[in-house]
Order: sequence, then C-alpha cells, then structure tokens
Amino acid sequence: MKILVTGGAGYVGSVTTHLLCNENHDVIVFDNLEKGYKKAIDTRAKFFKGDLRIFEEISTVINTEKPDAVIHFAAYIEVGESMKNPELFTENNVGGTENLIKALKKSACKKVIFSSTCAVYGTPKNIPMNESLPHNPISVYAENKSRCESLFQNVSETYGLECVFLRYFNACGATLKYGEAHIPETHLIPLVLQVALNQRDKIFVYGNKYKTKDGTCVRDYIHIEDLAQAHILSLEKGISGAFNLGNGTGFSVMEVIDVCKKITNHPIPYEIVEPRDGDAAILIADSSKAYNQLGWRPKYPDLESIILSAWNWHQNNPNGYN
Repeated sequence: MKILVTGGAGYVGSVTTHLLCNENHDVIVFDNLEKGYKKAIDTRAKFFKGDLRIFEEISTVINTEKPDAVIHFAAYIEVGESMKNPELFTENNVGGTENLIKALKKSACKKVIFSSTCAVYGTPKNIPMNESLPHNPISVYAENKSRCESLFQNVSETYGLECVFLRYFNACGATLKYGEAHIPETHLIPLVLQVALNQRDKIFVYGNKYKTKDGTCVRDYIHIEDLAQAHILSLEKGISGAFNLGNGTGFSVMEVIDVCKKITNHPIPYEIVEPRDGDAAILIADSSKAYNQLGWRPKYPDLESIILSAWNWHQNNPNGYN
C-alpha cells in the first residue's frame, strides 16, 4: 500500500514509518519538523516538508502521491501548554485535521488511522476503561482530539471513509534507532532517565495521597513499538471505530522511579509537590476490543523491558536527535 504519514518525524510516527517500510509499504512522510526531527525519518520513506495548517501544502501532496491510506499523527501534545495557548493548539490540531479532511474528500483515499488519546474520556468512573465510556475531556488537548474524532466520524458517514481511532494510554520506551525526544519533555520515564543522565537534579512527584497502593498516580504504560504495530494491524483490517491501546496493567509513579533506579544503577532523587489539577488517581486500559478485533498483543507488557529500551536509547542519544 501507499501510506501517507502525517507527523512521521515525531515519536510514534517515526517508529510506525520504520515498521511500515520494513513491511515494504510505500511510505510518504509529511511533517513541518516543528516538533519532529528529520533524522528520525526512515531514509526509505519519501519526505515532504509541509504544514497541515496550509491547505495547499497537504492538498498538493495528496493529489500528487495519491495515497491508499493516511495515518494521522501530526499534533501538538503538551497538555499543560494546551491550557495556556488554547487557540494555538486548536488551530494546529483541529484546523490541520480539517485541512487534511478537505483534501481527502477530493481524493480516492478511503482509509484513515487517527492517533487519538485516552484523555478524551477525562477522569473516568470505571477502571479499567473501555471504549463505551463517554467523552469528557478536561484539557484543550483532549478536547482537540475528541473534536477531530467527530470530524472524521462525520466524513466517514458522508464519504465512505474507513476511520480507525487509536486511543493511546502512556506511550513510552524506544527501539534501537528511535526514541523519545520531546522539547519540552513532559513524560515521566524520560524525565526520570534525565536524572540518571545527570541532566536534571531530581524528579517532581505530583501528590502522594491518592487512593493507590503507594499514594502516587497509577498509569498504563505502552511500548512505542506495540503502539506502532497497532497502526499496521489497523491498516490490514477492513475495520472502523475506536480502540484503546494499553497493557491493562497499572504502574505507580514510585514504581517507575524504583525500576529506573534499578536499571540505571543511579540514585533518583525526588520531591513530593502539590497534585496537579485534573490528574486522575488511576488510568488503566481495557484493550480487549483491540485484542479481539485487531488481533493485537503487546510484546512488551512489563515495565522493566520498557524502561530498559528507553535507557539504552537515551544513553546512546543523550541529546536526543540533536
């Protein structure tokens, strides 16, 4: 298949592009390199530098390349930043998606896989979380993703577009070549590993009075390669709808710190600070729908293998892709 990957220079996009190339798909990466890195793009893929906010740029690529399917990653992802700059986030995430859809309406492409998030559910009442939960986003970022799902749903009904929404839990880990290099970095595992690399003095733990096993928040961590594999399975299946992607196992902030300490053999100083607004105590996925309908199974369900893969990459790339 010929696959257009928007945001293919980013964290999940780079790994997915690599795996698609390994399976001999014809891959086109569209990325403005604002948050991604050209070094992270597999050299077997064709690269177009462009911005989804500029309709003519994405329209030209779709008209010229005529992809069979689109995997749509391109978005701003920092939740805290989305609350400070809501207009900027919405223009990029929703406006860019609207331009992509407008271009797709005029094409023969009939398959879209959208990189969504478990954050569309907000703070859930039921754990583990399945796809029947209502959308209740509590950040601008999550609301953007929810709106984009609705946009794709509307066009799927009108234009017969097959749309898959993959709702990630906590993406983490690395492959041999590709890892996490966000600026700014907001995710727990790379932040803790920065302490082990002497790039950061300590890690902040936001609250330790939650109703969890050790009082710190519990999250479901999913390896980046497992996430990428779900996108490929979604391409191969004649299927639509939403799918949660997580391991179904929760690990607390303190457990992450302890495993990082063990794997890096480095002290990890931390400081307990006030909880953040909107942080749920526990977020764990029910991914049985992905298991049953996509045939998806995580290869890296344990925290140690996830953190070891990330540590190996960060040791070899202490400055990320720079």
